[in-house]
Order: sequence, then C-alpha cells, then structure tokens
Amino acid sequence: MKNFLSNISIQVNPHSYLKDPESSPLGKRIIAGSIDLIEEIGFENFTFQKLAKTIKSTEASVYRYFESKHKLLRYLTIWYWGWLEYHFIFKTANIDSPEEKLKRAILLLTKPLDEDSSFSHINEIKLQNIIISESSKVFLTKEVDQENKAGVYAGYKKLVGRVSDIILEINPQYKYPHMLVSTIIEGAHNQHFFADHLPGLTNKFKGKDTITEFYKEMVFRTIQE
Repeated sequence: MKNFLSNISIQVNPHSYLKDPESSPLGKRIIAGSIDLIEEIGFENFTFQKLAKTIKSTEASVYRYFESKHKLLRYLTIWYWGWLEYHFIFKTANIDSPEEKLKRAILLLTKPLDEDSSFSHINEIKLQNIIISESSKVFLTKEVDQENKAGVYAGYKKLVGRVSDIILEINPQYKYPHMLVSTIIEGAHNQHFFADHLPGLTNKFKGKDTITEFYKEMVFRTIQE
C-alpha cells in the first residue's frame, strides 16, 4: 500500500492556490506546518503570521502560495478527498461482492486513520482531525456556488459518486444514493467530534468502533428496505 501511494500524485484544483505547494520544498513545509498548527490551535486561531514563524519563513512567502487561510484549508480538504479516493480504489480493487465493497467503503469513510507515511510532508492522522473539525467551513460560504462551478469540489463529488455506484449495484431501485453517502461522511465527522467533545450527543463504548458499526447498520437496513 505504501509503495502504491508513494508513486501517485494527488491533484488539487488550482483555484485553491496561487502556486502549487507541491512544486517546492518551501511549499511542502507550508503544508506540513499548517497541518501541525491548525490541528494544534484550531482554524480560528491560525494565521499566516503564526505559520511563518513555525516554519521559519516569512508571511509574504506564504502569501505567494495561498491568498488566504480559507484557501489553504480548502487545499488541505481537497487533497484529503483525493487521498481518500486512492485508498478507496485500492481497498475495493478485485472485490467482486458489492456488499463487501460497500462495507470496506463505509469503514474507510468512518474509521479513524492508522499511521500512514506514504507522503513524508503530510501527517494524514492530523489532517483527518482537521477534516473532522474544520472541513465544513470550506463550503459553508457565500462563494460556494462560484467555487463549485470552477470544479473545486469535483474530487469530493467523485468520491461520493464511486460509493453511490456500489449502493446501486446492491439495490438499483434505491433513490437517494448520493444523499446517503454524503450523510455517512458528514455524519461520521460529527460523531467523531461529539465523541471527543460532546459525548452526550453520541454513543461510544470502550473497545468498540460504534460509529462505523452504526453507519454499516444504517446503510444496509436503508438500502434493503
């Protein structure tokens, strides 16, 4: 798996940056430092000034890559969806049973990540924590329609479409596959956040992955009905 992913390049819509951070060592330091800092202090407290100090660069240098911290967060979110899609393809390849493919997809979309060092400058575990806490801020803006027309969210929609196709393999008559998949993704984010910060809003049992089990049960009961 590590060798497979280390040879791929995850494409991020260019509307999310001024200069591709993958094109230089400084750009990769900006990405690595921003993940560490946002995960540590939260997006609201994150600034380019703090980031520049963390990576021992200048604020002006950061602005050469991203015109705002919102677009930096958008870059990280889009990169994550692309990375997740590659995992999805790998984990469901050569699986004939659509039911088994759907179980693997739900596991991928809902389970906390194990350590993955395929990309040396990106800590995927910290990035997932950011996605859980902050990713909705990327598209809950007045600019979302314009960004959508520019194809910014194509990767997210592509991932949802792939899982939706599996649901339709199992039940071609099911009317709401995209709605169901996006509910799994966004709902799982909320449940992980609740488990860490508002436990009275979820059900977490020691030693059990209740979030993944909940969504497996919900999805298969829903599409069977």
